Amino acid sequence: MSLFAVPDRALVTVSGEAATEFLQALITTDLMQLTADEVRPGALLTPQGKILFDFLVSRTETGLRLETSAEQAPALLKRLTLYKLRAPIALALETETDVAVSFDAAEGALVDVRFANTGTPAYRMYGTQGMPDTEGRVDAARIAAGIAVSGADYALQDAFPHDILLDKNGGLSFRKGCYVGQEVVSRMQHRGTARRRVVTVEGVSDLPAPGTAITAGGKSIGTLGSVAGHRGLAIVRIDKAGDALASQTDMLAGEVKVALALPAWTGLAFPVPSPDAAAEPSEAGA
Repeated sequence: MSLFAVPDRALVTVSGEAATEFLQALITTDLMQLTADEVRPGALLTPQGKILFDFLVSRTETGLRLETSAEQAPALLKRLTLYKLRAPIALALETETDVAVSFDAAEGALVDVRFANTGTPAYRMYGTQGMPDTEGRVDAARIAAGIAVSGADYALQDAFPHDILLDKNGGLSFRKGCYVGQEVVSRMQHRGTARRRVVTVEGVSDLPAPGTAITAGGKSIGTLGSVAGHRGLAIVRIDKAGDALASQTDMLAGEVKVALALPAWTGLAFPVPSPDAAAEPSEAGA
């Protein structure tokens, strides 16, 4: 079994008998569905429904841990402290804990739910040192699976949970009670107004740098994120991508011709453009 170190990560722990109740009322993940042998994605949203912090949540013997980027962790701890008030919990920041990823099951490893339906299972371990991922296997697997992360694929406070597929990978609940930003994301779900989605990108040659615009017919439809050779991720307007596919318009990342695909595990499809009503004869003109 190979264990790969994940650098620049930190843990915010929430301990105490009220830990689950406390976080359940704040974050997007339904903690009632979280088992002891898994990690699930989640986010703390702005009141406007955009992602303020993203993380992976899992259980500990004394409560819960939120694994996030080392850069985000202090601000996440500060925000949770503001919500704590008199809740009987303890919050702490751990910056020295090793985080490792494996693609083989092992004792003590937690199933990464984001990969559960992708065909490539992944597991996470805490407090276990992994080897440097010199070949980029972890990022390559993430890109192939269509799993976006902040920083590499989107900016915090600039994306809704639907944009990064949290509604499809166990990170966004529509059945539990209220949490910060819940009204907005529930409205997007019930009205079907989510138009930006993560897609996998395959270029005819190596892709340009992250941040490059994805265009169709000279107009931007999204932005390239993580890149590994000729494969990458992007968040695009899927209605615009659907229009391009229907009209056989080339899509480009910079100057590189690309093919876009919605991850198969999501069950999503590019919208099919409706027939041009203007091209149909009206009753008045018949």
